[in-house]
Amino acid sequence: MDLLGFLFRWSHVLFGITWIGMLYYFNFVQGGYFKQASAEGLADAKAKLAPSALWWFRWGAMGTFLTGIIMLFTVPSAVSNYIWIGSLFGTFMFLNVWLVIWPNQKIALGMVEGDGPAAGAKALLASRHNVLFSAPMTFCMLASGHGGTWGGWAPLDWSATSMIVMLAIVVALQANALFGKQGPLTTVKGVIHCSLALTAVMVLVFKFL
Repeated sequence: MDLLGFLFRWSHVLFGITWIGMLYYFNFVQGGYFKQASAEGLADAKAKLAPSALWWFRWGAMGTFLTGIIMLFTVPSAVSNYIWIGSLFGTFMFLNVWLVIWPNQKIALGMVEGDGPAAGAKALLASRHNVLFSAPMTFCMLASGHGGTWGGWAPLDWSATSMIVMLAIVVALQANALFGKQGPLTTVKGVIHCSLALTAVMVLVFKFL
């Protein structure tokens, strides 16, 4: 079981590197290039580069999600409130990839018919929120192995004040990813700062509530 657990963790990290790496590429690199590219360069990138990158992006997400679910329920690990909130972040991120970003990107890239600008805006909103979730989600996975250092080390109790507050925050942010606006997430600097701020808020909630 120790070997199996290690292999799942190893696979989880590899898939996660692929997924989050592509997420950061889309938000920090490709988006800026698309705004500055020539018409010819943009057309070529949309036809060849973006579809290939999206393949790695969505299947990296799938692999990360499946290995995470397996570890959560079958492999002994340091399970804490952090793990469960991190899993919620990761689940929403996974669902955003497959149910929002990918379907709308296909329209935005001209792979299927539809309102390209509207679809692109929906995909970008969900993608920005995935970046927002990425820092606290990663923090949760690492904090779970450090006992009470960061708080949140209690056995799972959905009625605990800290868990109720964090659930409300995460669900509200996910609702904004689907139906809201980018706000401060519009810029790369803004989404990075918001992601770090969300991580700090989470730590404070678990530490003091």
